[in-house]
Amino acid sequence: MKTLFKKIALFTLIVPAMAIVESCTDGKGAGHVIPKTSEAVPVRTMELVPSSGQSIIKASGQFATDEEVVLGFKTSGIVSRVYVREGDAVKRGQLLATLDMTEINAVVAQARMNSEKVGRDFKRAGNLYADSVATLEQYQNAETAVAVAERQLEAAEFNRSHSEIHAPAEGFVLKKFVSAGQVISTGDPVLLTSAIHNRAWLLKVAVSDRQWSQLKIGDHATIHADAFPEKTLKGTLVRKAETADPATGTFVVELSVQSNDVRLATGMFGAAEFASTESKLSFPVPYESVLDAHDHDGFVFVTTDGLTASKKPVRIESFNGNHVVVASGLESGQQLIVSGSAYLNDGSSIRIVK
Repeated sequence: MKTLFKKIALFTLIVPAMAIVESCTDGKGAGHVIPKTSEAVPVRTMELVPSSGQSIIKASGQFATDEEVVLGFKTSGIVSRVYVREGDAVKRGQLLATLDMTEINAVVAQARMNSEKVGRDFKRAGNLYADSVATLEQYQNAETAVAVAERQLEAAEFNRSHSEIHAPAEGFVLKKFVSAGQVISTGDPVLLTSAIHNRAWLLKVAVSDRQWSQLKIGDHATIHADAFPEKTLKGTLVRKAETADPATGTFVVELSVQSNDVRLATGMFGAAEFASTESKLSFPVPYESVLDAHDHDGFVFVTTDGLTASKKPVRIESFNGNHVVVASGLESGQQLIVSGSAYLNDGSSIRIVK
């Protein structure tokens, strides 16, 4: 008998609790009754109407010139001295940096002595060949050795001449990569310089692979420099990278800039906005219909038969203040579920209400 009373008491506690659970709010304070999983979920829907137009692409990057040159040494060694600093003006032919010449001069001296030696050997071989003591082959080998030694001396002297860095043109030092005493390898960057004559400005920006595919050479853009917010510059797409940056996965595109009276400097930040020549279809949808939006990805619920909900991943293009603009993932002819989505799963039964 006591056991029976306990079961009845437990039942009287469970039933009210279930009633309370089923009358909770929907998380937004609206006080809606949460439908049972076995019931059709009441939802509101709207027709999906695509809009067409050009794709607006925004990207930012840094200004540079088309006459920037990275300078380095032809040979490896120890940096003896760097004569300039970042921002210094330089003249054409000015000495900018040198390597320690001890080892390089030793190589040149060795090549010169070897050249002199084989020259003497060739002269003796000629005399011996004239006296029929040496063979024709020995004479020709000595002649070849002279030619090889001369080329080795030329190479050593060439390397020595390129163990100094001279300014290729009048301009400025943009960046200094090394300091005196540093050991560097052949071709390591030492200085970055920019010429000042006929300087044309570029804006280099990074875009995604999708944006890269939409852009065409010759596309026009409006450009704003952070340093001159009140100025609007014009730009034209002139170059597209054919490979992605391995570090970021983005593609670099270059725009020629009409700087007009704006005094730009290398390294300044700028933003470009241009409409691609590719026409596109997109779907403006209400904010509340897009769930779990992260960056450019999210999902929505749609229905094609008015009875069942389908979960669809979508690609978000932008937010225009009133709607979310969906670039892909939706098709016309479907009904977008705009309310009640919080209670849905893929395949849930639904009941459309007005």
